Amino acid sequence: QVQLVESGGGFVQAGGSLRLSCAASGIYFRFSTMGWYRQAPGKQRELVAVTTRGYSTNYADSVKGRFTISRDNAKNTVYLQMNSLKPEDTAVYYCNTDQGGRTYWGQGTQVTVSS
Repeated sequence: QVQLVESGGGFVQAGGSLRLSCAASGIYFRFSTMGWYRQAPGKQRELVAVTTRGYSTNYADSVKGRFTISRDNAKNTVYLQMNSLKPEDTAVYYCNTDQGGRTYWGQGTQVTVSS
């Protein structure tokens, strides 16, 4: 059974930092591409960052230079370090992976950035 459990969200002032974690189980983590998405109220869910099995990464233009995705294969965990946060980063952040053609999501963690 695939499970993705996010943690680390919260309330922060603009310019602050947060680190999100996503603990995965039920998958061959070290061989999996892992992603972070976010969904703000009234908006579509969008890709924030992704890391592949080969440790390559890709970011949305809106977060480049501010967010860093990383992974710890020994802990089956993917992280999202978010610096220089802006009010427009406010959203529910979701962990994601595709396994055998099926997409899995975590329950989401709320990030709120005040101006």
